[in-house]
Amino acid sequence: MTENTNTQPNNTATGTALLVIDVQESFRQRESWQYGSDPEVAGQVAKLTDFARDRGDLVVWVLHSEPGTGTVFDPALGHVRLIEPLAARDGEPVLVKTSHNAFTTTNLQQILTERGIRSLVTCGIRTEQCVETTTRLASDLGYAVTFVVDATATEPIPHPDAPAGRPYAEVLADPRTLRPADVIERTRYALAGRFATVTTVKELTGS
Repeated sequence: MTENTNTQPNNTATGTALLVIDVQESFRQRESWQYGSDPEVAGQVAKLTDFARDRGDLVVWVLHSEPGTGTVFDPALGHVRLIEPLAARDGEPVLVKTSHNAFTTTNLQQILTERGIRSLVTCGIRTEQCVETTTRLASDLGYAVTFVVDATATEPIPHPDAPAGRPYAEVLADPRTLRPADVIERTRYALAGRFATVTTVKELTGS
């Protein structure tokens, strides 16, 4: 499912787009979010959007939806929306995906092609899941990608063999649970020099 906001084709002078991936209220509704790497990641993303707009880059917003599931990603519950005060401006596409990456179930690639975009800046939630997956696919599609690591956030990841449905206190107490800092570091190692240039908000924006 794709929703576009005034996405008439025209070239973006810089040839660069900022992809803001899944920075949505859904995550703030989960108990695990308070234990995430950066519950206030929307502030870092806001710095990137201001920078991109000032440069004349295209800003593309992506939301994740799981219709009919009854989870926080079910649009019927009202949480599939940007974390305030983030908001799309006129002319900035807003896409809704049902896959991990931002390409497969949207018309993202069409929008980028129509706008003459060849370079992407990626940020959002979760670091190792939708943001990393989008970054990898974008690289394979031929885009030059910059991954802004401190404008991403993630949560603790339980061990694959751990029983489902445990109280979250048990997840945190389990020594096999991956901590957010470790998840982010692994993603940085996996992407840097292979799929993307890995940078920080300060390094990219200069402030």
